[in-house]
Amino acid sequence: DCSGFIYYVLQRLGFRDVPRDSSEQYLWVRKYSDFQAVLSRQQDTFELDALRPGDLLFWSGTYVVNRDVPITHVMIYLGKDKKSGKPLMVGASDGRTYKGVQRYGVSVFDFTLPSGQPSKIDPTRTPRFDGYATIPGLRPSNLARNNPEQTQTSPPVPAPTPIPISTATPAPSPSPAHHHKRRSKGD
Repeated sequence: DCSGFIYYVLQRLGFRDVPRDSSEQYLWVRKYSDFQAVLSRQQDTFELDALRPGDLLFWSGTYVVNRDVPITHVMIYLGKDKKSGKPLMVGASDGRTYKGVQRYGVSVFDFTLPSGQPSKIDPTRTPRFDGYATIPGLRPSNLARNNPEQTQTSPPVPAPTPIPISTATPAPSPSPAHHHKRRSKGD
């Protein structure tokens, strides 16, 4: 699921206090970071101007929940596609698209804002993009960048634990021998 992917990735990077579900992750960034609410349904809204690669993205209404904080979905913003300039995100989803093709599970997806219309699958719910935030402790928050006089505390984050990667390093291939004809002093 989406929050399980975020939990796994952040745990592997050394964020030991990251909560497990999307609503708790939302509360975590609200408490320790700089949540940026987005009210617009337009992709070119100024409300996305401070969005940076690595920020967490939050939605509500993607499925029915009965809890105080109705956040139901979370992903990580990747930045803009180098060729198309369209915003991209990574995470787990059932049926979002990437370059117009539906994908399922963990993948890269197009980052688009919901239309504000009821779901075609379940007309009783209306998916909505609620906003984004810097991962607590990852880097200076958007709030601190925009207002240098504003100080903000984040939970201390331990140094990331190196992840062992088993890659075989190929032996260097021998270089072709360069035989140079020695010149005599008279040449």
